[in-house]
Amino acid sequence: MNQKVVRILVIAVVALGALASGILFVVTETQQVVITQLGRPIGQPIQNAGLHYKLPFIQAANYFEKRILKWDGSPNQIPTKDKKYIWVDTTARWRIKDPLLFMKRAGSVQTALSRLDGIIDAMVRDHVSNNNLVELVRSEGWDAALQQIIDGGLEAGELVDDGRSSYHGIDDSKLIKGREQITREMLADASRLVPEFGIELLDIRIKRINYVESVQEKVFARMISERKRIAAEYRSEGEGERAAILGEMDRDLAKVSSEAFKTSQEIRGKADAEATRIYAEAFTREPEFYEFYRTLEYYRTFSNPKGTFVLSSDADVFKYLKQSGGATGK
Repeated sequence: MNQKVVRILVIAVVALGALASGILFVVTETQQVVITQLGRPIGQPIQNAGLHYKLPFIQAANYFEKRILKWDGSPNQIPTKDKKYIWVDTTARWRIKDPLLFMKRAGSVQTALSRLDGIIDAMVRDHVSNNNLVELVRSEGWDAALQQIIDGGLEAGELVDDGRSSYHGIDDSKLIKGREQITREMLADASRLVPEFGIELLDIRIKRINYVESVQEKVFARMISERKRIAAEYRSEGEGERAAILGEMDRDLAKVSSEAFKTSQEIRGKADAEATRIYAEAFTREPEFYEFYRTLEYYRTFSNPKGTFVLSSDADVFKYLKQSGGATGK
């Protein structure tokens, strides 16, 4: 008897659990629910988190995302207004604003993304084709920002690059809008077309803009040429500085060498003068000794192997030799 009661209780609990799971459902903070009865939506969407109920078996809870969703488009080759062919890669943020209308018109996130493909791609193509390349790659407000920097005390000549150099072949004198304003216009135009799907478009951004391959090669070649020109200018300035430094060094070296040579000559002249004075003073006391000394110096230093001299024995140069010979004969 007890076993039968236990079995009946277990069956009752299981049945109640199955019935409760068919009646009760939970909605989280990131979800919103549309109740359908036999496939047809009924009532208003449930957007408040909590525990809710429905009729079992004949009603179903259809969950939709409440959070912001992402759309990523495929890169497209689009010509700009000034006939520049570029690759444009865009992204967008959107959310399901009206889940009931979304369920009727789109049904699923994948279907909604396919609808956004056509809408956003068309808007991006239209706005890119109606604007110049410089407006797509630059932001507006450069002149005002530059003026604020100058007003802050920085001279314009001290700015290394104000971000508007045109060596890429871009003439920023035609800058009217800028990418921020163009993307805002894209968003405004696309936002008028998506409410019919129960969608709210929050933002459209250009992730990447690049030249097509044929134009890239020309742009890169121009950039390389420009870099080489700047490098050549730096090298020329460096060579000029090098020549100036070497010239100054040579001038200083010549000045130092000249002063050193002048000083050495003065010292040598004073020394020669002092030596001459000492010699003169010494030889003045003994003229004969001086004459003898000078003759011996002549004997020692005389050397002319290529010359021939014919002298008689009475020459004065042999005077001391003859005296020496006579003394030896005695």
